[in-house]
Amino acid sequence: MTTEQPWPRWSGPVAPAVGETGIQQALARLDEPVYIVRGPRGLGAATGGGVRADGEYEVVAAVPPLGPERLGSAAFLAAYGVRQAYMSGAMAGGIASPDLVIAMARAGYLASYGAAGVLPETVEKALARFTAEIPGLPYACNLIHAPSEERLERTAVELYLKHRVPCVEASAFLGLTPHVVRYRLAGLRAGGPHGVVAENKVVAKVSRTEIAELFIRPAPEAMVRALREEGAISAEQAELAARMPLADDITVEADSGGHTDRRPLPAQLPVVMRQRDALMRELGYPVRVRVGAAGGIGTPEAAWAAFAMGADYVVTGSVNQSCVEAGTSDLVKEMLARADLADCEMAPAADMFEMGVELQVLKRGTLFPMRARQLYELYRDHDGIDAIPAPVRARLEQQVFRRPLTDVWDETVTYFQRRDPAQLARAADHPKRRAALIFRWYLGMASRWATTGEPDRAVDYQIWCGPAMGSFNSWVRGTYLAAPRNRRVADIARHLMSGAAFHQRLSLLRAAGLALSPAIAAYPVPEQSPADADAPGVRP
Repeated sequence: MTTEQPWPRWSGPVAPAVGETGIQQALARLDEPVYIVRGPRGLGAATGGGVRADGEYEVVAAVPPLGPERLGSAAFLAAYGVRQAYMSGAMAGGIASPDLVIAMARAGYLASYGAAGVLPETVEKALARFTAEIPGLPYACNLIHAPSEERLERTAVELYLKHRVPCVEASAFLGLTPHVVRYRLAGLRAGGPHGVVAENKVVAKVSRTEIAELFIRPAPEAMVRALREEGAISAEQAELAARMPLADDITVEADSGGHTDRRPLPAQLPVVMRQRDALMRELGYPVRVRVGAAGGIGTPEAAWAAFAMGADYVVTGSVNQSCVEAGTSDLVKEMLARADLADCEMAPAADMFEMGVELQVLKRGTLFPMRARQLYELYRDHDGIDAIPAPVRARLEQQVFRRPLTDVWDETVTYFQRRDPAQLARAADHPKRRAALIFRWYLGMASRWATTGEPDRAVDYQIWCGPAMGSFNSWVRGTYLAAPRNRRVADIARHLMSGAAFHQRLSLLRAAGLALSPAIAAYPVPEQSPADADAPGVRP
């Protein structure tokens, strides 16, 4: 025989807030415990007081304080000295600008400078700013795999070592290169609780398990030996290399802007986490390699879903491109703010054009995806510019390039004489390679026109964008964040993470059997301006 236990009771100095709005606002007070109670006026939410035997209200469910700083991996916070397990990823061409990185660092977040495609002298100026303006604060720089421009990858690593960049975000790698290995190993030293310290941290952004494994394993012995023989690393660093993974963190990149395999995060993330766990057992590392989630993170629900699946941190990209601090034009930011879920499309990538690699871009308001595909098809089907039918070439010169292709080639020669003369040497007696460089001129300029806001070239803008942009716009519609002028990168990070913590609380209430109306289960974006949002007494 059993006796039914009575509901616990709650009592406090202030009556519970009742109604959907009252419960929603109570749950948004992330630093306070919340009791969902039943009283004479129905369900309500209480944030003060406590459970007492003689309380006035029945406690239906309760959630503890759960702030955004408790999401993800505490080891990630400690490793990078950040407040929350959140990173803003690199957007190439300086779109993830020095201003963006500095703003994030000052707010206690990790951000990656978009150094890919930026001339070395400009990268060095950015690194000097980081040293002067955010000394000791967290930041990263992008190191993108450049199979057709190896010199750029090598030069970037030389700059990062020279300026003691604390972390690189390695992206778009098709395999390991001596340059990313050199960066990692040049920061190894004996010491610490496990006998080896890696001062040069690596966050590897991957979408394939075979690439993830390369970064989870130690650096390949042959590369380590070659780097030691050429004096790029010390004998001690070569010995320590076998005891460390090549990367501290693996970012699983799902359906994102730019380079992407467009795989769904719920399918991809668990696979890489299981792979990481198996390799950890095999290799016996004393410190666990962390796995984060990127691609499609544009709402609090998406961020919480990633954490609920076990992500150690989340990475955003597309949504930051529409922020005030992003290094792109105001016109592009307006275009991004109008983007919907279905407004993205795949197009050939400039940096891996000859390989047929594609990236995801905005298609709404631009002809770039269609024109870029046409150029790749012409490259694939013809042995050089002179093999293209005259009517087709004339149309290209009139509509796409808006100048004779001979002039484009002259400009291309000038560009690569400064950036990478080896490209010109390889194309000297190879008409198809010359065609690739000419077509890459358009793809590269399309990014530059978007960044500078060239008004006469708006239909040719190349804007890297994933579906997260559309979901973000849908979420903030009707709030102050709908306008690009109000979108600040650290403010968006704060709301996405606070909203994720809010949804974590909702999941606990649902697990307790509480049915929540849609009005309660929506993180309340404030209506005040970003300047007011940080004012004393204002809650998210």
